[in-house]
Amino acid sequence: QVQLVESGGGLVQAGGSLRLSCAASGRTFSRYAMGWFRQAPGKEREFVAAISWSGGTSYYADSVKGRFTISKDNAKNTVYLQMNSLKPEETAVYYCAAASSSGSAHYAPTRRAQYDYWGQGSQVTVSS
Repeated sequence: QVQLVESGGGLVQAGGSLRLSCAASGRTFSRYAMGWFRQAPGKEREFVAAISWSGGTSYYADSVKGRFTISKDNAKNTVYLQMNSLKPEETAVYYCAAASSSGSAHYAPTRRAQYDYWGQGSQVTVSS
């Protein structure tokens, strides 16, 4: 089992920045690929970013490329999502998730079904 706890959400003005953190406990965190998803009211949960357990591979949704950065600190069992130039339409609950990598150093899944564990979510509100 892996337990995930997000933090760092809050209220920010459009164009501002926030950094989300996701602290993991339980099984060997370093062997898990990690991802961030978000869910706005009335919408489905969507992929935002993912990073392989090695940190060497990362993927982003087209809508956040160039503005968001995912990173992973295996020593601290924490994954981060740095969000810059935030937009009001990015108001959502942000979830981190962990996926067993089965040993692949470049595995960074982008689909919800590929993840095994989820955090409780952190609210991000971007005001216009």
